[in-house]
Amino acid sequence: MVSKFKRIYVFCGSSQGKKSSYQDAAIELGKELISRNIDLVYGEGSIGLMGLVSQEINDGGWHVIGVIPKTLMPRELTGETVGEVMTVVDMHQRKAEMARHSDAFITLPGWYKHSLLV
Repeated sequence: MVSKFKRIYVFCGSSQGKKSSYQDAAIELGKELISRNIDLVYGEGSIGLMGLVSQEINDGGWHVIGVIPKTLMPRELTGETVGEVMTVVDMHQRKAEMARHSDAFITLPGWYKHSLLV
């Protein structure tokens, strides 16, 4: 199935979450985006739910754009980066750039804590 959306911004956490169902949901979302030929825009973490969904989409052959503030790089990029990395100054610019590059938004567990930082 092909979607009218080309890129979707996924809000999710940099932790694995307390329930394995959170991890399963991140992987299933990645598979669903792949089946619909949709690229990912996300917070560029290589860990947690962000790492799971981005790796799934990248492994499926679709484009991944990660947007990360310089101050979060040491904490959220602990492994190999996935796809295109866009470095920004702060959280405000991060959200503006992710919105600018996206056609729609999806929220997974873990986004709320990070949204309060803005």
